[in-house]
Amino acid sequence: MPRNRIIHAAVALPVAFTLALSATACSGGESKDTSTVRFGYIGDYNGASLLAIAEKQGLWKKAGLTARVKSFNNGPVQVQALSAGDLDYGYIGPGAMWLPASGKAKVVAIDTLTYADRVIGRPGMTSMKELKGKRVGVPEGTSGDMVLNIALEKAGMTTKDIDKVNMDPSTIVSAFSSGKIDGAGFFYPAIDTIKKKVPGLEEIAGTKETGDAFPTAFVAGNKVPEEKNGKVVEVLQQANDWRRRHPEETLTLTAKMLQVTEAQAKADASHVETLSTKDLAARTRSGEVNEWLKKLGDFFVRNKQLDDNPDPSEYYLGDLYGKTYDK
Repeated sequence: MPRNRIIHAAVALPVAFTLALSATACSGGESKDTSTVRFGYIGDYNGASLLAIAEKQGLWKKAGLTARVKSFNNGPVQVQALSAGDLDYGYIGPGAMWLPASGKAKVVAIDTLTYADRVIGRPGMTSMKELKGKRVGVPEGTSGDMVLNIALEKAGMTTKDIDKVNMDPSTIVSAFSSGKIDGAGFFYPAIDTIKKKVPGLEEIAGTKETGDAFPTAFVAGNKVPEEKNGKVVEVLQQANDWRRRHPEETLTLTAKMLQVTEAQAKADASHVETLSTKDLAARTRSGEVNEWLKKLGDFFVRNKQLDDNPDPSEYYLGDLYGKTYDK
């Protein structure tokens, strides 16, 4: 079990360009309706593109489902909502993968590989050492927290060397822009928002330089029945392959859903590596996906977010993913 608790934060507007999406609100309590899917997401290309496709292409209806989607600021808050029975499904980045690994949710599908996470500093800062003793904002339990801890570890530092401040994403945008913090463990596309106000900000470290895989994923509540999971995974797989075949149309649909320009959606997508469903199924069967998750788990143990690193098969429903693909 994890030593630290899921962060308690209010559901807020999506961080991506501080825009909102009109969505049907999630109802409280565990859902007994097998045809309704209450789906959380983060307002970026990773979190929104497959949902935008599924709605536009009528994939939910084809599966006999109705989707009600709601935007959240981060993955940990969605997992909290899953545990409370207020959501059936959600989207998380790699930094929140410790939550399903701790038994809080099940991973039903890998979405993308993302390299959008950075440690940023004020203009002129070029190394982690320059953040020593400085105020560094981070949304705890997220990929921003992950990239900060990876960078500190690589620099031979720990969180004791900085003044780490837990902040929600929208607060980091305003705090960095106004000079109230000197650095942040953060992510795109929100960094683009900060760049408009602090054009000389430095990207001190990032996940791309590590050479590791950082999977994003869709997760389900532990009490969601397998039959429903199978239908949802099938929709996600169909949407995933449509995204691979129609990249430009996907940008248009995602931009419309997030109420951003296509240029903004394209910039966001530039930090993402998509994989075909065939490729994901093959990598699942070969054990490669489990290796990605196991390596993340090792990091979470070192970072004391997990006491031990479970076998990914305990929380990644890879057999279901492969069986659904074979249908």
